[in-house]
Amino acid sequence: MRDASVGFQCPECVNKGAKAVRAPRTVAGGAVQAREGIVSMTLIVVNVTLYVLQMATGDLRSELYQQGTMWPFGVAEGQYWRLLTSAFLHLSVLHIAFNMYALYLFGPFVERALGTVRFIAAYVTTAVVSGVFVMWLSNPLGGTAGASGAVFGLFGMALVLLLKARQDVRGLLVLLAINGAISFTGNISWQGHLGGLVAGCLLGLVFAYA
Repeated sequence: MRDASVGFQCPECVNKGAKAVRAPRTVAGGAVQAREGIVSMTLIVVNVTLYVLQMATGDLRSELYQQGTMWPFGVAEGQYWRLLTSAFLHLSVLHIAFNMYALYLFGPFVERALGTVRFIAAYVTTAVVSGVFVMWLSNPLGGTAGASGAVFGLFGMALVLLLKARQDVRGLLVLLAINGAISFTGNISWQGHLGGLVAGCLLGLVFAYA
């Protein structure tokens, strides 16, 4: 026994009680992180580093880009890595700037809600599903690249998590509407955006309500 503020406490009982206390959890059941957004920031660094390497070795003609971009015909021939690697390559400075800014804004929020491991799994999954939609719905001879599929996945997960927390989602819905409209202009892969958004919403439902 040992002295306590009121009476005495058994050390063994105190230890058992400490083990029984549940660690705090987020709205999606993720463990509260000591350092928030570390994975999101790491993803930004990786994307920027790869873009610099791509630019330094020939840009869109570089071996890095040619071997990593999402090329449906290549995937059909067994080059499955393209489903993921294409999410880390970009077409221009503006392209990567927009995607990394969106990742900077939404990544830490979703990462905080899901926890590190589930966030990584969700990011990779939305990126791959985005590539699958491109393969199914786009020109098999065309090539696409960019993190926007995974970014739309973040949008979808953020939407579900905010709805569960009963937060105002009007701003996010406006953002989705604007980006959805932009997806159908120019040489933008609406297929990849759609795949990422669908995967993100489904994963958000799984993590928030399962």
